[in-house]
Amino acid sequence: MNEKICLITGANSGIGKAAAIEIAQKGFRVIIGCRNRIRGEEALKEIKATSKNEDIELMLIDMSSKKSIQDAVNNYTHDHLDVLIHNAADFDISRKKPVTSKDGVETIWATNHVGPVLLTQLFMDKLKATKHARVITIASKGLLVFPKLEVHLEDPEFKNRKFSVTKAYYQSKIAQIMYTYWLADELKDTNITANCIRVTNVKIDMNRYPNNSGFMKFIYKMKSSNALTPESMAKTYTFLATSLNLKTTSGKYFDEKNTIIKSSKYSTDPASIKKVMDLTMKYL
Repeated sequence: MNEKICLITGANSGIGKAAAIEIAQKGFRVIIGCRNRIRGEEALKEIKATSKNEDIELMLIDMSSKKSIQDAVNNYTHDHLDVLIHNAADFDISRKKPVTSKDGVETIWATNHVGPVLLTQLFMDKLKATKHARVITIASKGLLVFPKLEVHLEDPEFKNRKFSVTKAYYQSKIAQIMYTYWLADELKDTNITANCIRVTNVKIDMNRYPNNSGFMKFIYKMKSSNALTPESMAKTYTFLATSLNLKTTSGKYFDEKNTIIKSSKYSTDPASIKKVMDLTMKYL
């Protein structure tokens, strides 16, 4: 029980991998959740070598699949979990039509929102088995571009409305903010805290999106010129995961400067949060 354990989904690249390295350097056993075995094993070697920490594990998990999430939890061999970071995200900017998961759910909604809620639920006993557990969700500063965005309660999967990969992504992210507030309230009398990080503009490895047009690659190259490195953004992940000053801080929204900020009026409305979570639970 003295060993601190942190699970980070989507940790084979970008901010997730950088955070895995930083948190491993803090002495944590880090479990990297990845969908692809080959990319996961490559990341595992790099994280071990860079962090100088051999206590790194690979967890194969597809956050869009209930069965994959359940199998990953069933195969978890430790008796506790200190930190759970929901970093995995589906955001292929070249996508023109909805893609459905093995469960028949649109993958952005499934991966970015429904999956994290299910994974947290299934790990609840492991989180309660440690002295101070933390659940960390991830949102995006891009939500500022859509100040009136709401979760489309009747059609979150774009089955009967025009699909927009951008709106699908940011809808899932505002749902995660609302889930964080809901979870913090649900767990207020426990040892578990729940907080959310607003990720700002971060340099993207465009090799992950080979289907993008030349124009889109140019746009993202221009955006990246003023963007943070994954390593810089990962410092906020590490802060929320390890800071002793945050043991009892819960239900808060943090920016890349480790400052508590406010989310939209809609996202903090109790009635709206209840509606989003009632919808979410139907998927589970």
